[in-house]
Amino acid sequence: MSLPVHRMSQDLLAIGEPLVEFNQVRPGAVDWRQGFGGDTSNLAVAAARFGARVGYVSRVGDDLFGRMLRDLWMAEGVECADVRVDPDAPTGLYFVTHGPDGHAFTYRRAGSAASRLGVSDLVPDRLRSARVVHTSAITLAISPTAREAGLAALDMARRSGVATSFDPNLRLRLWSLDAAREAIREAARGVAYFFPSLDDARVLAGTERIDGLIDWAHGLGAGWVFLKRGAGGVVVSDGRERREWAGHAVAAVDATGAGDCFAGVTLARILAGDDPWEAARVGNAAAALSTTGLGAVDPLPRPGDVEALLRG
Repeated sequence: MSLPVHRMSQDLLAIGEPLVEFNQVRPGAVDWRQGFGGDTSNLAVAAARFGARVGYVSRVGDDLFGRMLRDLWMAEGVECADVRVDPDAPTGLYFVTHGPDGHAFTYRRAGSAASRLGVSDLVPDRLRSARVVHTSAITLAISPTAREAGLAALDMARRSGVATSFDPNLRLRLWSLDAAREAIREAARGVAYFFPSLDDARVLAGTERIDGLIDWAHGLGAGWVFLKRGAGGVVVSDGRERREWAGHAVAAVDATGAGDCFAGVTLARILAGDDPWEAARVGNAAAALSTTGLGAVDPLPRPGDVEALLRG
């Protein structure tokens, strides 16, 4: 078996919180299927499956779950040389239940290793040599030190001329709406690729109108805006033109991580040379396919799966 190559640079460098997932196999069941999650980790795996050279920056516990995550990244080709093993904190977990209103999440992440992420975990040379640096509002919300690290990573990338990417994943159980708006405003300043979901954008922007949401995102300073609408597809804007990709009819089982899949595949295709319009078309199809199985990572599609869906 060949060992992974530790590269000094990646196409895409993601910073955030990985989690081990326990997904209810059906509504009301007492059986759980173990998988993996965490928005930035999901994105990293999705991008790697589409050929991007991906690095990940985080912390895991010195425990079984931390080892499982490191094994996952090794198997998926995600470089994790910058993932520190923290002997004093556990790896975070979450549970997914299913009901008539869709999926719901229960977290066991307080005091986790990832919440102890800090600026000292950043490697400036890796940030400066990446082509895109990505993080999320969840990363900024899990702790003050993680927020400082996420914002510092984006700032360092921008100052070095590296494109930045941000997903304003809103989790109001982690912080107040005012705190979220302030941090997201800072993160979105000059960001090249911005990936809000429709529901989150409506809360953050205080408007229901699609045009108003796009205007809000560009007003924050975002370049390309990818408004994720779940089964409704995606609206893409570069500030001058807006295009819409409709959703795909698939046999959806679990939408966990679909938005992360969209962002990861879209970034991978941009890095491979697609223009963002085409990249979003591919990402939109990939996100639809990611809902056809249980969990955030196992159903992430491969390029051949997406090509087949797009061929119809």
